Amino acid sequence: MNDSGRRNFLIKLTTAFGGVGVAATCVPFIASMDPSTDVLARAETEVELADIPPGGVRTVAWQGKPVFIVHRTPEEIHAAAASDGSIDPQADSKRVQQPEWLVVVGVCTHMGCVPNKEGPGWICHCHGSAYDDSGRVIRGPAPKNLEVPPYRFVAADKIVIGKA
Repeated sequence: MNDSGRRNFLIKLTTAFGGVGVAATCVPFIASMDPSTDVLARAETEVELADIPPGGVRTVAWQGKPVFIVHRTPEEIHAAAASDGSIDPQADSKRVQQPEWLVVVGVCTHMGCVPNKEGPGWICHCHGSAYDDSGRVIRGPAPKNLEVPPYRFVAADKIVIGKA
């Protein structure tokens, strides 16, 4: 073999082994970006509603965040329907799938604190934001309503949060 043929052969061989080495290095790295089994397990949260009395609130964890599930009374439903919030207007009917059940992420939209249920609605004591019984911001500095997570009713008394 002459020098140029040998050089071309070595270049091709080095390139081939380099490509295999890069692939062997990248595949585990790329695979590590897939969600782990514990993350996938937290992707959905199933909640039994039967033991939440009217006027009661249950807090559950979903993706590391608190989610407030409120069994609203007829009075709370009526009050929520009569208003649309003031800072981030939205009809109550757009925030609930069934009027008696409100499901919202319990994280203040201002700085990420967890508001407390006080009287009608929630108060965030970090900076004074207030939310009504539909999770709509009625006093700032929070700029937006409490988030409504994706959820679905799988039975009359059971919801799954995390997949609509």
